[in-house]
Amino acid sequence: MEILGTILIGLIVGIVAKLLMPGRDPGGFIITTLLGIAGAFVAKYIGQALGWYAEGQSAGFLASIVGAVLLLILYRVTFGRARTP
Repeated sequence: MEILGTILIGLIVGIVAKLLMPGRDPGGFIITTLLGIAGAFVAKYIGQALGWYAEGQSAGFLASIVGAVLLLILYRVTFGRARTP
């Protein structure tokens, strides 16, 4: 159930991250949603390593948003389209 909760939070976080970072993404809406799920997992494990969350506790909503936005920025830098002047 813990993983399912993190995935559900990640879906919502992916949508919020897309709203916070408008523009064309190289992967579109589905990739952004998957990055939201990954951001929730990243926030969860970093939070557990720092002692913010107990074992079995999912990451908070704001921490998940921060994780998703960071992953979205990294994704855009890595796979972004080449800009023409």
